[in-house]
Amino acid sequence: MVYAENVDNSQKVVERSQSHSKKKKIVVLGTGWAGTSFLKDMDISSYDVEVVSPRNYFAFTPLLPSVTCGTVEARSVVEPVRNIIKKRNGEIQFWEAECLKIDPENHKVICRSIVENLVGENDFSLEYDHLVVAVGAQVNTFDTPGVMEHCHFLKEVEDAQKIRRTVIDCFEKAVLPGLSEEERRTDLHFVIVGGGPTGVEFAAELHDFIHEDLVQLYPSVKDLVKITVIQSGDHILNTFDERISCFAESKFQRDGIEVLTGCRVVSVSEHSVNMKVKSTGEYVIVPHGMVVWSTGVGTRPFVRDFMEQVGQGKRWILATDEWLRVKGCPDVYAIGDCATVDQRKIMEDILTIFEAADTDHSGTLTIEEFQDVLEDIIIRYPQVELYLKSKHLFEVTELFKDSEGNEREEVDIEGFKSALSHVDSQMKSLPATAQVAAQQGSYLASCFNRWEKCNTNPEGPRVFGSAGRHAFLPFTYRHLGQFAPLGGSKAAAELPGDWISMGRSTQWLWYSVYAR
Repeated sequence: MVYAENVDNSQKVVERSQSHSKKKKIVVLGTGWAGTSFLKDMDISSYDVEVVSPRNYFAFTPLLPSVTCGTVEARSVVEPVRNIIKKRNGEIQFWEAECLKIDPENHKVICRSIVENLVGENDFSLEYDHLVVAVGAQVNTFDTPGVMEHCHFLKEVEDAQKIRRTVIDCFEKAVLPGLSEEERRTDLHFVIVGGGPTGVEFAAELHDFIHEDLVQLYPSVKDLVKITVIQSGDHILNTFDERISCFAESKFQRDGIEVLTGCRVVSVSEHSVNMKVKSTGEYVIVPHGMVVWSTGVGTRPFVRDFMEQVGQGKRWILATDEWLRVKGCPDVYAIGDCATVDQRKIMEDILTIFEAADTDHSGTLTIEEFQDVLEDIIIRYPQVELYLKSKHLFEVTELFKDSEGNEREEVDIEGFKSALSHVDSQMKSLPATAQVAAQQGSYLASCFNRWEKCNTNPEGPRVFGSAGRHAFLPFTYRHLGQFAPLGGSKAAAELPGDWISMGRSTQWLWYSVYAR
């Protein structure tokens, strides 16, 4: 009996092992907004999930500017990855390492441990059935000389802590005896390159930190402090509504923060910034004690190498389709700042759409025939709906009016092309924000969770040009608004519905968004 029981137990172990081996393996690269959102929403009962990241925590990046000045403690904006995966029902493996190379042909990723000076091999490889690339992006220096050597960045928690130490060092140096007033002014000149949300928020936080705290500790140099924001565009916060840009510029002017627009930094040295004024072509040298570079993001080297392998070498960022699959490599998905959704143009498929709608094969399309495929078109090509809204067209039939404004009962292929010829002008790239990354992570997790169901019963739009439907609805970004904290208990917000809010009440709204 004992022997039989052991046989039964062994058989159960084998069955469990076989069942476990049948699971598809998903490897996730990155623990930022996109990767963490994917892990939190993923049903891992059907998959083996392994996570690789050189950062063993999730960082709440919108609050990094507040960390630089001590408004928020660093430990308050991070959550250990192992705590996150421990909360899931099932086992997720996490490896603290960096990805060196993606090998799509052999379905492998080559990684290296970031822990040095310990025994054992540092390099290892992981096989995958599906790969999710969510590594974010690195700082884009635009190959400007001296930036990497002499500038601070604000991408990681360590960056914020380093900035805080440097600000204090600038004040400590400035109060030493024997320095001239010009030297003290240079040491206390803080320059921010980039007038986007991060740069503007940091400038506001730094201003409050200096005038509420540091001038009390270093009163002898309080009149020598200067903050300058350098922006290549005509306005700071140029991705926001114009009213917010103007409000921010006037607020900074009242606070004594200098804003230099229309200026491009051409080089950075240890103690100065060399910039070119676009309007005059004049070169200006700006002395500094510290420079924070916040001008955009670029592609990581191993992602660039992967792009070369999959035929995207001429692009500036990794491209995916509307289902977040990397173009040219369907088993790899890319989400967050490392990729962009390459929305398909409706004019590329105009002939197949016309043929699908022309059910009686008459060579002309009636309004009724077009209405039959309209829902699928709007789902597959969201720029159609955006175009209608931009032109204040309430009925799609208005697209089929002739040049004199008269409605047509039917159109041929040329008329159909003419009606939709300007629709693709509404296509826009998604911004590299936490909102986009988090929504993409949740969407992709939902697709994996319903993989079998949707492959059996497709829920997506019809496939124009062939039979059947897409298994999933394409990813759709829902914009929830954007904030710009401006210091002094004031903030500006641009929310859905063209709602603009500015002032103290907006600051409390900003706090409520991040309340835990």
